[in-house]
Amino acid sequence: MPSPKWLQRMTWEEFKLNLERCDVIIIPVGSTEQHGGHLPLGTDTFVANTLAEGASEQTGAIIAPPVWYGWSPHHMVLPGTVTIRPEILIGLLFDIIEALAHHGAEKFVVINGHRIVNISWMQIACEKAQRVLGIRAAIFDPSYMSKEIVPELEFGPVGHGDEIESSHMLYSYPELYRAEKVLDYIPDYKPLLSADPAFQGDTLCYIPSTIKNMEKSVKVAKGISGSPSRSCKRKGERYHKHLVQRLSEVINNMQEKEE
Repeated sequence: MPSPKWLQRMTWEEFKLNLERCDVIIIPVGSTEQHGGHLPLGTDTFVANTLAEGASEQTGAIIAPPVWYGWSPHHMVLPGTVTIRPEILIGLLFDIIEALAHHGAEKFVVINGHRIVNISWMQIACEKAQRVLGIRAAIFDPSYMSKEIVPELEFGPVGHGDEIESSHMLYSYPELYRAEKVLDYIPDYKPLLSADPAFQGDTLCYIPSTIKNMEKSVKVAKGISGSPSRSCKRKGERYHKHLVQRLSEVINNMQEKEE
């Protein structure tokens, strides 16, 4: 199988040649934030990276260097977390797209590894890029793009460091998974409020929690929300392959369809 095509490993001539072969660039975006005792601080970016690599191998799309930071104010409750203001992140993502567009790239897929928290500022950056630069952009989010397979896998609701993320990491990066550190925490149900894109009931829109509200999950499970004890490498593999296939479909569709 071909190797993933990371931009930072190419010469400028190789970049130009690869862009001629596949005119879609993948931009992985995640975060650096606490993920309990069993997952690394870079989990969200690792998730985006492994999906990007899988799709690059299948399609030949170039992968831009990942953005390792996201909007994580609520996770400042624990050390190691780095949160960046959304207005800065909007400018950063726009500048990355603008620079690559200057060199001839016209189609971009931004992978969000940081779930619903990153989406709002990504939408603003991508809308501006399409309007100002005339490029085409798509935002690929694993939670939105796995709604068809999650019920089959019997995963619980989206949380933080939950069985979904944990299963994916256990499959993709087993060397980074600390099984002996796994703790569960199921928060109390809050009426009319869910952060899970697959939730079918009525709900308010999501706002990042406060540090104070995060303290209970810290005391009970070192910052976790969900049931990572139910994580499963086999389910993580099926979840991963489903997302890679969907991402490859998005890339192929962008190459085939013109405005």
